[in-house]
Amino acid sequence: MISFVRFTTKEQTLFAKRLAFLIKAGVPLLESLELIRNQTTSRRKREVFDAVITDVASGQYLSTGLGKFKNLFGEFTIHLIRVGELSGILAQNLLYLADALAKKQALQRKVRSALVYPIFITVTTLGVTGMLTVFIFPKIMPVFISLNITLPLSTRVLLSVSVFLQLYGIYFMGAVLLVVGLFLYLRTKIYTLRHVTDRLLLSIPIAGTITRSYNVANFCRTLGLLLHSGVHVTEAIDITASVTTNLIYREAFEIIVREVTKGETISKHIPTGTVVFPDLLSHMIAIGEKSGSLVETLGYLADLYETEVDEQTKNLSNTIEPILLVVMGVLVGLIAVSVITPIYDITKNLQR
Repeated sequence: MISFVRFTTKEQTLFAKRLAFLIKAGVPLLESLELIRNQTTSRRKREVFDAVITDVASGQYLSTGLGKFKNLFGEFTIHLIRVGELSGILAQNLLYLADALAKKQALQRKVRSALVYPIFITVTTLGVTGMLTVFIFPKIMPVFISLNITLPLSTRVLLSVSVFLQLYGIYFMGAVLLVVGLFLYLRTKIYTLRHVTDRLLLSIPIAGTITRSYNVANFCRTLGLLLHSGVHVTEAIDITASVTTNLIYREAFEIIVREVTKGETISKHIPTGTVVFPDLLSHMIAIGEKSGSLVETLGYLADLYETEVDEQTKNLSNTIEPILLVVMGVLVGLIAVSVITPIYDITKNLQR
């Protein structure tokens, strides 16, 4: 049994590109898969390709073989390849797939990169504050205590925090990590908890805007590519819903699938005036549906919202940086005041 295997978006992109290149060069599908398999260094991933090659060698479609590893490749990849095989444009669809995956990876990278700086500043602030509180402050405190002076409130609070961290710091950090880990685990298991957190994420300033643009861009890009590849509209929306990680958007797409199945248009069931979808999306899709250029319209919208994600992530650091610097300054300043104030009091008493 093949387990603990994961194909990253980058690896799937390279697979699609290489396979498309080999097929366009006239190399038979089975031989192309064997070449890609031989270039794979991971033993477990080679086992996956071995299983797919066995299926293809026995006369099955490539999409059928990949379908047995749906959790690794995803429904989006498998459906695009299936349509390409049935319509005789496998190489072309593989190139479409590689392009879509590359854009998806770029979008994910922009979001992650935007989070690196705030996380770095936060960790640095907590690290500096913790070091001063646990290692530096306790070495000064015995001097203050031996002089029997009345310590300022800030110094007494910092002393209590320092003693607590010295005695229970490891347990406290362990408890925090345990709570965070438990929360993340329960979020994957409890639907209601995940639904609430996904809804809450959309309501948070800045983060909510980025989340909306990111999910709308993925929706437009995925749906547009599936329609362009010949997938029926209801199936295309259903696949788009299945590859959407945010439950709020997944539910919205599932509603659209049900209504489109009844003969309704997509634009009619994209809600306006909410934090979930921008008003422009419904209007533009309606124009695309009426003019028969829905695929082109979705491509335009995907580019538009991907650009918005790019701009929003660039502005994220500029927006958060002053706040984080102020917080860091306040924390370090409180520690400095807690240390300097008793020294000032001692100096003043000595002068008397």
